[in-house]
Amino acid sequence: MSIGAGIVLIAIGAILAFAVNVETEFVDLDMVGYILMGAGVVVLLIGIVLLARRRQVDSVARTTDSAGNEQVTHRTTSSTDDAAGL
Repeated sequence: MSIGAGIVLIAIGAILAFAVNVETEFVDLDMVGYILMGAGVVVLLIGIVLLARRRQVDSVARTTDSAGNEQVTHRTTSSTDDAAGL
């Protein structure tokens, strides 16, 4: 979803910056277009980073025997986060 929103912002910004030739006194449409394109690039990059992000789970198991000796077992699993960016 964020990748699509970034592409839409870039497209709307490009239309405002390059295709619209309307002069207004209170707002510069070229600048608004460039701002929207910049925001679209930021949203697109954040979406790509979230999509590529991996979820990591650490689990620790501690066991003690009757003599009081403690044994620690670490297990790390990594899997892709399929819901990232949605």
